[in-house]
Amino acid sequence: MQNEETTAPGSETPNEVDTAAAAPTRKRPKPGERRVQILQALAAMLEQPGAERVTTAALAARLDVSEAALYRHFASKAQMFEGLIDFIEQSIFTLVNQISEREAPGKEQAARIVAMLVQFAEKNPGMTRVMVGDALVYENERLQQRMNQFFDKIEASLRQALRDAASAGGSTTPTVDAQVRASALTSFAVGRLQRYARSGFRRLPSEHLDVSVSLML
Repeated sequence: MQNEETTAPGSETPNEVDTAAAAPTRKRPKPGERRVQILQALAAMLEQPGAERVTTAALAARLDVSEAALYRHFASKAQMFEGLIDFIEQSIFTLVNQISEREAPGKEQAARIVAMLVQFAEKNPGMTRVMVGDALVYENERLQQRMNQFFDKIEASLRQALRDAASAGGSTTPTVDAQVRASALTSFAVGRLQRYARSGFRRLPSEHLDVSVSLML
């Protein structure tokens, strides 16, 4: 009688075990998780040198999905950038409100707002390219308009803090004084972010920050 070779369950050869281990089942992301992954990947790609323009094909390749998979979560690339802008606005203005609610002198509040904005950009280089508009050059115009409005709101927050400081300091023209200083501080912050992005993230925006801001206050 011819002997038949059998393999008992659990006694697979090493090659069989290796083959099974090499082909794990891909885990399906939870609802909303894939959107976050897409935005994180986009922000990470914007941190790379020369990555002012990111294509959906490159983004899909980084995530190892099809371009169609991206569009199941976002109707367009503009919507992806809007997701990043939403994150920037929520993060920054939550902190601006916290600073404004503190019982601190107006000039101190203004200095903290500028420092917080610069530190956020320094920790999130990819977001910085969105904030200064470099990543939005080839995108829908409404995205740049949103970032313009973002900095208008920053300037308004600075103006409010500095108006209170000017009034407390006995200025006869507190509104004008506040407007001039708020405009200078906002322009300074934007300039620092632009230099950071266009130096390939080598020139840190926080360089000599306290001294520079104090000269404008």
